[in-house]
Amino acid sequence: MYDIVIIGGGAAGLSAAIYAGRSAMRTLVVEGTSLGGQVNLTYEVDNYPGFFDNPAGADLSENMKKHAAKFGTEFTTETVKSIVDFDQDIKTVVTRRNAYDTRAIIFATGANPRKLGVEGEDRFYGMGVSYCATCDGAFFKGQVTAVVGGGNTAFEDALYLARFCSKVYLIHRSENYRAAASLVGKAKADPKIELLTNRTVEQIIGDTTVKELRIKNVLDNTAETIACSGVFIAVGRIPETALAGKYVHLTRQGFIQTDRAMRTNVPGIFAAGDVRDTPLRQIVTAAADGAVAATSAIYYINELEG
Repeated sequence: MYDIVIIGGGAAGLSAAIYAGRSAMRTLVVEGTSLGGQVNLTYEVDNYPGFFDNPAGADLSENMKKHAAKFGTEFTTETVKSIVDFDQDIKTVVTRRNAYDTRAIIFATGANPRKLGVEGEDRFYGMGVSYCATCDGAFFKGQVTAVVGGGNTAFEDALYLARFCSKVYLIHRSENYRAAASLVGKAKADPKIELLTNRTVEQIIGDTTVKELRIKNVLDNTAETIACSGVFIAVGRIPETALAGKYVHLTRQGFIQTDRAMRTNVPGIFAAGDVRDTPLRQIVTAAADGAVAATSAIYYINELEG
């Protein structure tokens, strides 16, 4: 019997585990792949309070894991298949190999990269098409690359690639960016980065690897082709709610609906981080969500026990 089972081991899940452990809750983190989530894919973190030396994302997530383990958190690498008695006081989290009884559940499953849905995207995945610049960027040292998107991630990717690529195109469908002004300013000042606004990618072209991008000007519908060896797609994320959606309410966009205390519509089930409906998806906000979700779960458990 666990007090809290956390599904997902990214910043939100690990933060929740820290707060749960500090309150002497027996806590289990179930992660399908590797602990750390999207934090592991971040080359360096320069906006997490107190870490002004820009730690690597993988180092930060490892420290989060150690912090949670310090308070007795247990970890398992499994994929959750279902939740039995999800609306009862004692719920059961079922994986392929095990079943874990718990009083409360926190969904912290994050979100996956959104695809462009253009010709060549799937064909060249892993052969020039990537959704993680910090994972694959080093393969393109001295080459021309392109980033598609207009948010913080797209600009961070472009700035990172400009460190070692000969040229980086940043392609966005409008002249307005969602990214922070500081990132936009840095990109505009970098001689290696060329901003291509009012363009969309129509096709990814190559032979065994990516060679070109065919893009369209959305203002006059003219087409052009740019040569590049890699394209990094950063156009948002799709919430990992295939499991959660069976039990709790989702938004029209597929994110978990919560109140300000991270409570879902089901008593004893909470959500935190990128998987929930939130205006900002950053490491710091995910960690904050985890803290709130764990605290709410603790209050819930205390009420159950009278």
